[in-house]
Amino acid sequence: MTLRRDLQTLIDSAPVSAIQWRVIICCFLVVMMDGFDTAAIGFIAPDIRQQWQLTTADLAPLFGAGLLGLTAGALLCGPLSDRFGRKRVIEWCVIFFGVLSLASAFSPDLHTLIVLRFLTGLGLGGAMPNTITMTSEYLPARRRGALVTLMFCGFTLGSAAGGLFSALLVSVIGWHGILIVGGVLPIALAIALFFVLPESPRWQVRRQVDPQIIARTMRRITGEDYPGVTFYLDEPVQTKSSAAALFQGKSAVITLMLWAAFFMSLLIIYLLSSWMPTLLNQRGIDLQHASWITAAFQVGGTLGAVLIGVLMDRYNPYWVLASSYLLGALCIVMIGLSENALWLMALAIFGTGVGVSGSQVGINALSAMLYPTQCRATGVSWANAAGRCGAIVGSLSGGLMMAMNLAFDTLFLVIAVPALIAAAMLMLLTLVKRQRLAGTPAGVAITRPSSVSE
Repeated sequence: MTLRRDLQTLIDSAPVSAIQWRVIICCFLVVMMDGFDTAAIGFIAPDIRQQWQLTTADLAPLFGAGLLGLTAGALLCGPLSDRFGRKRVIEWCVIFFGVLSLASAFSPDLHTLIVLRFLTGLGLGGAMPNTITMTSEYLPARRRGALVTLMFCGFTLGSAAGGLFSALLVSVIGWHGILIVGGVLPIALAIALFFVLPESPRWQVRRQVDPQIIARTMRRITGEDYPGVTFYLDEPVQTKSSAAALFQGKSAVITLMLWAAFFMSLLIIYLLSSWMPTLLNQRGIDLQHASWITAAFQVGGTLGAVLIGVLMDRYNPYWVLASSYLLGALCIVMIGLSENALWLMALAIFGTGVGVSGSQVGINALSAMLYPTQCRATGVSWANAAGRCGAIVGSLSGGLMMAMNLAFDTLFLVIAVPALIAAAMLMLLTLVKRQRLAGTPAGVAITRPSSVSE
């Protein structure tokens, strides 16, 4: 008689092992490469503009192409990951954006660079959401929120490294050299991933991989042997494709509310990141002080992400995130009311980073908890794609609002509205999840109140 064991129960009952930390580190490095590229392109844009004698308006398609590529990559690679595996898609996405970034360094004109930036975005947009899925599927439920958010802090560290590296060396090696470095590093990382990154055991169970292969992975996680064991997942079996499963029954409501929260969250983040220094400079604050004040947003986001991840593991994650977005909305309003007090403005921007940017990392972790294994990568990736659409709107709307000559405090009252909407979506998600759990058929185990399936 074949012995059957619940795979997630085995992971949950074991301490975090070396192979799980290896997955966290690998995924941390992947999102770090993403952050490096995102920050570097902003710092090399003036050098590109000067060399090719461009106007500021000429550079707009360059930034837009990258965001469109990120959106398309997330839409495309989520279903591919659910079909072909997390490991394979992450590896090929990383090597793809590395090669395209390297090719971008040799662009002969702006049009070629725009096309290559779009293609680079495809790889970046496909890799990052799948790191969230991979990390989430390897971790015990009790540590998932904190460790997924810790992994995703690689993006902030990569952004800081990319900005610092580019600012210091663009005058020495030019924008070509920055893009060459931004291409070589991911290619080297991708080669390493082929050897050190394991496949998700949850995906292997869902795809009915040889139990002996899964047993080898589980032995490295738990330290136990599983001779003759067949592993299973205690979650509802989806009969539809991974994309269709996102809209099956009440999953449709959950998906749309999650997308709305992602859209609003990234709208604020990209709006503030793109326009805050310019807005402060127009208010008479020199660019050096404006840059330092804006940097408080990134610092707050990193610290907030770690704190929110810990709280999500201890309390209802929906209420933690909703409360955080409400804090972010309050701090955004305070930015507008602190125009004449720079220390208070910096504190309010720091709080906005904690409440909004920190919550964005947390909601990434939450998105991986909302879907079963069959459609998890698609769910996480498509939510990120919805967020990228918000990022595009945020990048464009900042300039439009400034052109309307709104009062400083009124401007930030308007920016606070998306944070309130994101908080409302998280509160509604709690109610929908509660109804869904109440309607769970007998015999289907739900191990945590915070997720549809662990």
